[in-house]
Amino acid sequence: MIILKTSQELSHMREAGRIAGGALAAGLQACKPGATTMDVNRAVHHFITSHGAAPSFLGYGGFPASACVSVNNEVIHGIPSKRILREGDIVSIDVGAFYKGHHGDTAATVGVGSVTTEAQQLMDVTARCLELGIAQAIKGNRIGDIGAAVQQYAESFGYGVVREFVGHGVGANLHEDPEVPNYGRAGRGPRLMPGMTIAIEPMINIKGAGVEVQPDGWTVLTASGSLSAHFEHTIAITDNGPVVLTTRP
Repeated sequence: MIILKTSQELSHMREAGRIAGGALAAGLQACKPGATTMDVNRAVHHFITSHGAAPSFLGYGGFPASACVSVNNEVIHGIPSKRILREGDIVSIDVGAFYKGHHGDTAATVGVGSVTTEAQQLMDVTARCLELGIAQAIKGNRIGDIGAAVQQYAESFGYGVVREFVGHGVGANLHEDPEVPNYGRAGRGPRLMPGMTIAIEPMINIKGAGVEVQPDGWTVLTASGSLSAHFEHTIAITDNGPVVLTTRP
């Protein structure tokens, strides 16, 4: 069931989104050569808790950290550890903040120091995929319009669009209806209505769409071993167009 948010609930979600966006910015800033993925997690955790919110991911389904920190060929759900970030790595950080009964969910991928042209293009294309998906998040459109826009742009570069993991509704629960795939056909799926709040989150691989879940039950790798990038915003559907709730400072 798709839950339409009241104006008060949207106000709370904007606050949760602002905290999530700030926490993501803190995590991205921590991605420097020599830092560990646990250092990134600490930066995210500190920002969220110091702003009076709770990390959405900590303990969710048993996840052991406040941020998912995924490196290079890790697509999503990387568990922070003592792994050291090195020049040329790309790091995807996924963050959620729970505040006043609502969640904000956001992600981005950043390079550690100087990265290859190939890696930079992947990040640029994936970020653009998110922008194109958001542009379709207008009342009267359908969920399939979002996925079709993302898929068309990513595949025009020969990239693979992950199928097994998708975007989703967000609100009082971290994951709500509807699912928001990053692929599909325009004009299909649930119609977008004011009051809907969704997370649009392209996950794009350089080579192939296939992924593999690791024995830890969380970390998702590209099946091809190629790099992957991930960008996400929580969006509100309004009468005046899409509103990004997880803006970064």
